[in-house]
Amino acid sequence: MITERDGAGGGAADGGSSEPEDSGGEEAQVIVVGAGPAGSAAALHLARAGVDVLLLEKGGFPREKVCGDGLTPRSVHQLVRMGIDVGAPGWVRNKGMRWVCDGNEVELDWPRLGSLPDFGLTRTRHDFDDLLAAHARAAGARLRTGVKVTGPMTDGAGRVTGVTAVHGPGGEPVVHRAPLVIAADGASARTALALGLERDAGRPVAAAARRYYRSEARTHDPYLELWADLRCPGTGRDLPGYGWVFPLGDGRVNVGLGALPQQRRSRPVDLRQTMELWLARTPEKWGLREENAESPLRSAPLPMGLNRRPQYRRGLLLVGDSAGMVSPWSGEGIAQALEAGELAAETIALALARPAGPRREYALQQYPVELLRRWGRYYRLGNVAGDLLFSRYGFRPVLHPRVMASPRLLRALARLLIHVADEPSQDGLDAVLHTLMRLVPRPRR
Repeated sequence: MITERDGAGGGAADGGSSEPEDSGGEEAQVIVVGAGPAGSAAALHLARAGVDVLLLEKGGFPREKVCGDGLTPRSVHQLVRMGIDVGAPGWVRNKGMRWVCDGNEVELDWPRLGSLPDFGLTRTRHDFDDLLAAHARAAGARLRTGVKVTGPMTDGAGRVTGVTAVHGPGGEPVVHRAPLVIAADGASARTALALGLERDAGRPVAAAARRYYRSEARTHDPYLELWADLRCPGTGRDLPGYGWVFPLGDGRVNVGLGALPQQRRSRPVDLRQTMELWLARTPEKWGLREENAESPLRSAPLPMGLNRRPQYRRGLLLVGDSAGMVSPWSGEGIAQALEAGELAAETIALALARPAGPRREYALQQYPVELLRRWGRYYRLGNVAGDLLFSRYGFRPVLHPRVMASPRLLRALARLLIHVADEPSQDGLDAVLHTLMRLVPRPRR
């Protein structure tokens, strides 16, 4: 499961705090709350467009985040657009995915499409977020760490005018003012909640856990390995998700698993015990044993399926996990966070070119419209697949031996899971996937 983890403080659930008399803070055209992938991408693209942007992060860098550390070609594409040198030291390339199920293995190279790179990457979040934030700062964004946002600030009409925060060891209160705020504060989504943007309770929130191990046998594996036949302890049922082993190239691997709730009202899967049962099955030479562990097991929620709407309201735009942008197909979140950050920045830059008033507001309201145009049908179909298939039976039915024996079916599955296809269609698989998406009813805003 690949996903992002940003962080910012919470706020009152009464629609934000009213403007105080004295701020003592900074002013900007746009404030971005959270300097994870979504926030840093938004800040970088805004700064490049000439927008005065203030990027606020409650923690410092480098830092730990719960993540699979794996980046698909969609993520690589966005990194290249940001000007990141993906050939520099610290990046480890991979050729594709290796699926393991019921004793069978199959390797799927990343699709060779004209619109995306044909390789993926791994890099730990320990310095990945630091690198992205540094690029945003180099582009002109004002990065402030150690600033915990406590909520949005609104005027008498309920429109966002900035954020309240505390900073420094003593928690000094401060107000930062801006007519537009981007909430990139992760799964907690406290900034969004303060404006009454509630999560869709009908959409599940998955959970992921990961741990680092020393493993010379697997650290240079050219594929991201995924296991689809894991069992839950106690019940013996299939894990409603999958496990992963991602090579980091430095003597370590990232080992983890993610799972949907098996039923909406059921207890969460015990990820720790499930991982213990799984790793006991792995070959001894891999080294995935307690004595080789280099971190504690850490877990985090995965808000999926565009589960918070609308993604824009009264001067606040939501990106990344705060909007529930994790893919319901694969659990990937970083690519979506980076793409949404760029889209939010583009929307704002175009809106600010208009005079304040109805015309600017109309431009800002196009942000959720464009999100649904790009992702709506894909997410809607993924939500249905999650409800009817993945949450009940896991990935084992998808990787039936007949599917694993068919290169064509596997290529189609790979493109569907990671949401890659050329537009216009370049081959038959593209055409099939585009036709499938057109048959899905367009979701409502």
